[in-house]
Amino acid sequence: MVFSKILTKCAVMCATATCAVALAHADPLADTQAGPLTRAHVPRIALDDDVYLPTAGLNEQIIRVPVDAAGSVTLETTIYKPDGAGPFPMIVFNHGKIPGDPRTQERSDPLPFAREFVRRGYVVVAPNRQGFGHSDGVYQQDGCDVEHNGVGQAGDVAATINFMSKQPYVDASHIVVAGTSHGGLATMAYGPEAAPGVRALINFSGGLRQDACKDWQGNLTRAFGTYGEKTRVPSLWMYGDNDSVWNAPLVAGMYAAYGAHGASAKMVDFGNYKNDAHRLVGDRDGVHVWWPAVEAFLAQVGMPTGVQYRVEDPSAPKASGFAAVDAVDSVPYVDEAGRNGYRNFLHQYPSRAFAVSDSGAWSWAEGGDDPNSVAVANCQKQSVAPCRLYAVDNSVVWGDRSSQTASGGDGSGAGSGADARRAIASRE
Repeated sequence: MVFSKILTKCAVMCATATCAVALAHADPLADTQAGPLTRAHVPRIALDDDVYLPTAGLNEQIIRVPVDAAGSVTLETTIYKPDGAGPFPMIVFNHGKIPGDPRTQERSDPLPFAREFVRRGYVVVAPNRQGFGHSDGVYQQDGCDVEHNGVGQAGDVAATINFMSKQPYVDASHIVVAGTSHGGLATMAYGPEAAPGVRALINFSGGLRQDACKDWQGNLTRAFGTYGEKTRVPSLWMYGDNDSVWNAPLVAGMYAAYGAHGASAKMVDFGNYKNDAHRLVGDRDGVHVWWPAVEAFLAQVGMPTGVQYRVEDPSAPKASGFAAVDAVDSVPYVDEAGRNGYRNFLHQYPSRAFAVSDSGAWSWAEGGDDPNSVAVANCQKQSVAPCRLYAVDNSVVWGDRSSQTASGGDGSGAGSGADARRAIASRE
C-alpha cells in the first residue's frame, strides 16, 4: 500500500500541541498517481488560535433513540454538543464490533473524535446499534451475508438520523455520517438510503471480518460494490498500511468495487499508525493523522471546519525533575516486577503513563483518550493507598501535586470504564 509521506510527516511533527500554522495547499485530496489507493497530499495541521474563543465542555448526555414508531426498541446513544441552542451541524459516529457477544460491548463513547467536532460547532451522536451494550433488540449476524448485515446495521443509523434531525438544536441540512470498522461498513451501507441533508460519508477502516465464512473477502468486496452502485453521497475512505484486520489487496478491491459504478469516493492511505492502523480513531494521538484529510473533504462538501469553541484535552502534570525518564532504578516503591513493568512502559508509544502507590502497586497505560487516568485507575484496583502518576510520555512527573489523580479505596478512581477502552476491531 502506498504511503502518504506528507501525512506521515504531519503526524510526526504534530504529535504535540505546539504545531506551527499549516502551509496552504490547493487541494489536499488531489491524486498524484493512478490506482485504487491514492496518495493524499495533506498540509501540516493548523491548530487554530483559540485564545479568544468561548470555552465549551462536551455537554455529554445519554439518551434512548427510538427505532420504531412505537418506541418499543431504543438505542443507547451518547450525544455531545456545543453550548447554546443551535441549530448545529451533526455528525453521527458508528462504532465497531468486538469479537464475540456484542452485549458485552460498552457504550460507544468516542471522546477524541467528539472533542474535535464539538470544537468546530458540531453535534456528535454516537448510537449503540441493536444488540450492542445496553441497546434494545438483537444483533442480526445474517450468517455469511455481510451485505445484508451492513444493511441491517444501516437501519439503526437511519433511525438515529431520523430522530435527531427533528431535534431543535440540529441543522438537518448539514449532516455527516462516519464510522470505524464494522461501523464503517454500516456507514457505507447507509449511503443508498441517505437522508436529503446527509452531505458526506466517512469510512475509517470499514468492513466486517468473518474468518469462518468461505470467501469472506470476496463477500465483503461484493457488498461494497452493491452499496456503491446506489450511493450518490460522496465518501472519504481512510485506511492504514499496518491494519491488523485488513490487508492492502483487500482494501484496494473493496474501494475499486465501490467506485465501479461511478460512486464518488476518495481513498487516503495514511501509512502506518503505531502498532495497528485499526486503532486510529480511538486514539487521541490519531486526530493529528486523520483530521487534515477529513477537514479538506468536509470543506469540499460544504461542511464547516473552523474552530468555534475552546475544548480542552485531558490535562497532564508537569515534569518534576525527580529523575530522568529512563532511570528505571529511580522509580519508588516498586519491586523487580514493577521495574520490569516500567521497562515495558518505556517501549510504549506516546501518549503513555505509569502510575505507582507507596504500597508497591503499579500500572501503565498507552493510547486511547486519557492514558493518565487509566494508569491510575488500574493501579488503584491493586492498592488501598492512593496511586499517583510517576511518568507521563517522556517526562517524570513524580512530586507534582497534580500527579495524584485517584484516591485509595475501592478502585473506582478516574479513568475507569469508558476511558479505558481502545479502538474496536470488527471480527466475528
